[in-house]
Amino acid sequence: MHTRFILINTSHAGNVGAAARAMKTMGFDDLVLVAPRWANVLRREETVQRASGALDVLEKCRIVDTLDEALEGITHLCATAMTPRDFGPPTVAPRVHFDALLKTELNCHVLRGIEADLVMSVEHESAIERPAPQKGVGFLFGSERFGMRNEDVYRCHACLSIPSNPQFGSLNIGAAIQVIAYDWRMALGGFSGIDAVPHGPQTLDAAVADALQVSGMLAHLEKSLVALEFLDPTAPKKLMPRLNQLFNRAGVTQEEIHILRGIAKAILRKTAPAAGDTPSG
Repeated sequence: MHTRFILINTSHAGNVGAAARAMKTMGFDDLVLVAPRWANVLRREETVQRASGALDVLEKCRIVDTLDEALEGITHLCATAMTPRDFGPPTVAPRVHFDALLKTELNCHVLRGIEADLVMSVEHESAIERPAPQKGVGFLFGSERFGMRNEDVYRCHACLSIPSNPQFGSLNIGAAIQVIAYDWRMALGGFSGIDAVPHGPQTLDAAVADALQVSGMLAHLEKSLVALEFLDPTAPKKLMPRLNQLFNRAGVTQEEIHILRGIAKAILRKTAPAAGDTPSG
């Protein structure tokens, strides 16, 4: 399963190098920086020094302007924050969440194997409830100064909270990435038995929608709800974050995204003023 670490608004160059080192130690190399403080952060002396040999991770690292750009191909998104958010995803310990995620993934592959052994009649095909496999897992880390914005946490499927001293639970970003990367690597089987759980794009079905597709669909749906006067744009409350969590739990596929966007398009077409209509008053 592809893994990506995403750092949002990083303000200290050394933390980027520390992140690269922590990732390489656990065998990961996909690092994306969203609007870091320094445009040349990957070339700064402190970054290179703290990377301590993980220069290949820095060379591959991408810098983007928005979180949306960092989410392509990511179907399961985890925030890293100590404080639970109202209306946000469930807050869980990393190991507990990783075990549950990979059990679901393994069940998916078992069901695919069962399907391959069957002569697939219409009755067989409709009888099997197959969970959508994941293409990529992303871990979000917020700014050192401000942490994570509620809007970013709301987009996630889970909020990971590392068990720590209640009186002193704050972790440096590099340390937090090391802990998450270690727990995720161990959940995948470590380095000796990593292939025990099928992973990689060549073994996973590509039907599940990624976070960017879900975000685009929600924006489209929001416009249609405003057109229906179901959603008041001046007082949206928590409707869209709640819908975001609903679709995250559902694990919608790309085909389902197309259906939902088709519904939104039809609503907007039906609610649009007729060509000859003029405003009253």
